[in-house]
Amino acid sequence: MKLQEKAENTSALGIYFHIPFCASSCDFCAFYQEAPQRAELSRYITGIEDELKVYTFADIETTVFWGGGTPGLLPASDLYRMGTALLNKLSKPPIEWTVELAPSVVKEDKIKALLDLGVNRISMGVQTFNEKYLRVIGRRHSAKQVYKAIDIIKHCGFENFNLDLIFSIPGQSMDDWLLDINEAKATEPAHISTYCLTFEEDTVLYSKLLKGQTHKKSEDEDAIFYEKTWETLENANFSQYEISNFSKPGKECLHNINTWRMNDWIGLGPSAASQFNGSRFANHASVEKWLTNMHKNNERFEYLNEISSKTFLVDSLIFGLRMNKGVNLKFLRQRFSDISLTPLNNLWQKLIEEKLVILNSVEQLYLTPKGRLLCDSIAVEIMNTFDE
Repeated sequence: MKLQEKAENTSALGIYFHIPFCASSCDFCAFYQEAPQRAELSRYITGIEDELKVYTFADIETTVFWGGGTPGLLPASDLYRMGTALLNKLSKPPIEWTVELAPSVVKEDKIKALLDLGVNRISMGVQTFNEKYLRVIGRRHSAKQVYKAIDIIKHCGFENFNLDLIFSIPGQSMDDWLLDINEAKATEPAHISTYCLTFEEDTVLYSKLLKGQTHKKSEDEDAIFYEKTWETLENANFSQYEISNFSKPGKECLHNINTWRMNDWIGLGPSAASQFNGSRFANHASVEKWLTNMHKNNERFEYLNEISSKTFLVDSLIFGLRMNKGVNLKFLRQRFSDISLTPLNNLWQKLIEEKLVILNSVEQLYLTPKGRLLCDSIAVEIMNTFDE
């Protein structure tokens, strides 16, 4: 597959590596993962090198994101080898390169290897600083490891790092959550992501919920956590730019913004999904199947679907509205000139009257704070409007 041109209005092509290895599975995680056996790690690295050969990247700007799984489980030499293979395919360094790390695997040699490659952003899954709640959600690291990892990251020279936090954990009080936010702020990250705990099917947490071994907070309780989070981080000079994401000035995650704007990205590694030139496709969710089918045109992907203009438009609205800046309707009419936005006019008027959205004079549509709390319901209304 040759990537010789950017999709229209794409500022940078996103490149995502899925590194599926985890020493243990968190109770809330539903992502595909494998145990980190040395033989499998070696096969994976070789597979990434082979998959990169499939693509031809033109002279384009890129953002890169290594997620998982636990990318940091790879030794420093493997991280460097994989990063070098990527850089050899690109005509210029990525404008942003993020690597996810778990606190328990942060080591100085790994951080230095990432710096040498040109990685300029770290995202660390802290979730909570409270040992009790770490156990509730099945995280295997300790609060002590979190502080040590942050010290290493900062000592090595990384200033642009993100901390992931989770709220609405069973038993977690608002005071508990505010302590987590304050602990995170004290480490001086450039970015904080806050996520409401979800109980996804095929997870340990969901199984416990069905058995009555745990409970989930109500939607009203979740809403209080959301609002308090937004207020607290705003007062700490973290600007909210998406429902779950807050940053210092100029430190927004460009890779994720590219995705929320429904621009193009390519995923490498088992189970990695892609969106490019009007199609969506995903690699097989198995190291073995991914390797076996990589060079078989008819069997390479687990699925490969063309996306209709209507689907693209709906997704652009739904994901774009998650961002505080919202979407520009004039721009969307130009981008999707074959689809009429007129059916949505009544919906926008209703949402304006309900004080859930604002539509300004330059046709920028964005959610109010009340609207952000109801973004999932608004997404359903958008989809239903086009289905009618």
